Amino acid sequence: MNASHDQRPHLVVLSGAGMSAESGLSTFRDSDGLWAGHNVQEVASIEGWEQDPQRVLDFYNMRRREFVRAEPNEGHRLLAELERRYRVTIVTQNVDDLHERAGSTHVIHLHGELMKNRSVRNARVTYPAEGATLELHVGDLAPDGYQLRPFIVWFGEEVPEMIPAIEATERADLFLVIGTSLEVYPAAGLLGYVPHRAPVYCIDPKPVRSSYRPDLIHFETGATEGMRRLYDLLMK
Repeated sequence: MNASHDQRPHLVVLSGAGMSAESGLSTFRDSDGLWAGHNVQEVASIEGWEQDPQRVLDFYNMRRREFVRAEPNEGHRLLAELERRYRVTIVTQNVDDLHERAGSTHVIHLHGELMKNRSVRNARVTYPAEGATLELHVGDLAPDGYQLRPFIVWFGEEVPEMIPAIEATERADLFLVIGTSLEVYPAAGLLGYVPHRAPVYCIDPKPVRSSYRPDLIHFETGATEGMRRLYDLLMK
């Protein structure tokens, strides 16, 4: 269906780590700078990669092992269900594919995708992380002859998917923030692009503030419980 002829209201969702936490995936919040006991700058920044690439690869090998056991939770499934009445665009900071596995059909991954690899030379071409390249080691090469690395946007790197995320946000009829503290930029800046007429809902167990939208409608609860409440509200 052509989006321009789709009469359903456009719901844009910004999802973060709290969404995946209920599926058992490790998260980090910037406050302590740790992710699964690791210093984020050492394992998720371009500087960390340049300093010790094998440490970074080991970290993501571990993330992949954890990921294989994870399943979408009820919150993911309820978001997918909303497509029956809404045109839903999910902009996620998460690198898992739990939104897709739950049935969501339009997902923009700001920070990359864990189950894909790329070469250090080319950020645009990806390869599935499977078989021999499910776990990466220094010396594993992409077809272009350069070192393979996870298809992840690290701190210090450009976020190319921000442009389609902004374009979607500018066309939102309503906007949902779920499982993110709005502290990680540039993603948190998306709220500055939400049309003033569009209501902004937020699901997070902790207080969340946005200078862009002081009128946030806040469900102070976890992702699944909040999605139950929002689903009932939006499907009335």
